[in-house]
Amino acid sequence: MKALAVSLLGWMLVPLVALAQQPAADLNTITSITVNGGTVEITGSKKPDFNSFTMTDPPRLVLDVSGAVFQGVDEEQPVGNGTVTGIRTATYGTESASIARILIGYEREVETDIQSSGNKLVVKVLGGGGAAVAANTPAQPQGTAEVASATNTPTGANAQDAARAAASDRDAQEKAAKAAAAAARADREAQEKAAADAAARAKADADAERKKQEEARLASQRQDEERRASEAAAIAERKRQEEDARVATKRAEDDRRATEQAAAEAQRQQQAQAQASAKSSAEEKRASAKSLAEEKRAAAQAAAEEKRAAGQAAAEEKRAAAQARRDEQQQAIAAAAEQKRQRAEEARASRQQRTVASRETPSRPASQGSAARESGGGQTSSRRKTMTLVGFQQQPDSSRVFVRTNEPVRYTVSESGNQVVLELENTRVVESNNTLPLDTHFFPSAVSRVEANPGPGQSVRVVIQLKQGVRYQTRQDGGLITLDFPRPGR
Repeated sequence: MKALAVSLLGWMLVPLVALAQQPAADLNTITSITVNGGTVEITGSKKPDFNSFTMTDPPRLVLDVSGAVFQGVDEEQPVGNGTVTGIRTATYGTESASIARILIGYEREVETDIQSSGNKLVVKVLGGGGAAVAANTPAQPQGTAEVASATNTPTGANAQDAARAAASDRDAQEKAAKAAAAAARADREAQEKAAADAAARAKADADAERKKQEEARLASQRQDEERRASEAAAIAERKRQEEDARVATKRAEDDRRATEQAAAEAQRQQQAQAQASAKSSAEEKRASAKSLAEEKRAAAQAAAEEKRAAGQAAAEEKRAAAQARRDEQQQAIAAAAEQKRQRAEEARASRQQRTVASRETPSRPASQGSAARESGGGQTSSRRKTMTLVGFQQQPDSSRVFVRTNEPVRYTVSESGNQVVLELENTRVVESNNTLPLDTHFFPSAVSRVEANPGPGQSVRVVIQLKQGVRYQTRQDGGLITLDFPRPGR
C-alpha cells in the first residue's frame, strides 16, 4: 500500500494548465523543499500566500501557494521515512495568476501545524515523529507464506485456506485501487475547478484592465477634444480681436484722412485768398524790382568777372603747391615702406635661421607665468593665405588641435597661463563657420575650448584654452599645422 500511495501522487497533481518553470520577476520563486522526519520546509523568494486542504485514502495534505512558481525543485520526491511517503509538485493557472501546488503524502491520518516564517512555509506533524508512526503502521501481507506465518498456521495447512486468503488479499488490493482512483478523480475535479476559478479570475482581471484602459482612452480622447475645442475657441477669439483691431485701425485712418483733407481744403482757400490779394501788389513790386535787379545784375556780373579771374589765379597756385606736397609725401612713404620691408626681410631671415629644419618643435610644458613665443613656417609666398578649417580630434594618447590653410603659412605660438595662442601671418578667415568656438570641455582632454578670429594686421589668431598646463608638440606639414596635447595624467 505504501508504494501504491506514492504512485497515486502522480494522478492527483496533474495540472490542467502547465507552466514552464521559469520564474517571473514578480512571482514567489520556490527553490527548495526539504523533509526532516515529520517536518517539511518549503523555501521561496517571498513570504508565501497559501491555502491548504487535506485528502484521505491515502492520507495527504495539499498546499496551494498563490503567485508562485518552482525553480530547481523535482516534480517527485519519494521519502518513505515512516511518516512522509513522498512529495509531488506542479504549477497551474495563468502566467499572471500562477499557483504552485505541493502535495505531501503521509503513512497515516495525521494532524499538522502549518506556519510561515519569513520566506519559508513550515509543515509539522503533531503528536509523534517518524519512528512512532512506523511502529503503529501494520505490516502489509506479502504472500501466502507470510499470511500463514502471521496467523500461526502450520506449514502443511489446507491449500483451500491458502487460496481463500490470497483471494481476500486481492479483494483488499482492488478495493484500495478503486478508492485511490476515486480520490484521484475527486482531486482532478478539484484541480479543474481551481483552474477554472483561476481562469475566471484572470479573465476578470483582464476585463477590468481592458475596461480601465478603455476608460483611460476615453478620458484622453475627451481631454484631446476639450483641448482642440479650447484651441479652436482661442483661435476664433484671436481672429475676432484681430478683425476688431483692423476695423478700428481703418476707422481711425479714415477719420485722420478726412481731418487732413478738411484742413488742406481750408488751407488752400486761405492761400487762394492771400494769393489773390498779393497778386496785385506783387505785380507792382515786380515791375520796380525788375528794373532794380537789372542794374544790380549788371554791377554784380562785372564784379564777379573780376573776382573769378583773381580766384582762378589763386587756385592755380594752390594746386601747384598741393601737388608738390603730395609728391614729397609719396616719396617719403615709399622710402619708409622700403626701409620697413628691408627690416621685415632681415627679421624673417633671422627667425628662419632659428627654426628647426624638420618643422617640428620638441614637446614643452605650457608656461605658468610670462608669455613664451615660438615661430615656424619657413619660406612662404607673399600671397595672402586663407584658413579653410580649424578642428579638434581625439587621439589614442592625446588631443589634437589642427588648422588647415590653402598653402603653407608662417606662424608663431605663444603661451600664457592656461592659454596657447597660434597666430597665422598674412592670413584671413573667409568662412564664418570657422570663427565659431569649439567647446571640448566634456572630452577627457587638456583642451577645453578652441576659437579662431581675425587678429591684428592681416593675421588670424587661434586661441586654445587649457584645463591645466601640459606639454605639447607643434608640427607643420604643408598647409596643415597641428598641436598635440597629452591627456591629463599621462
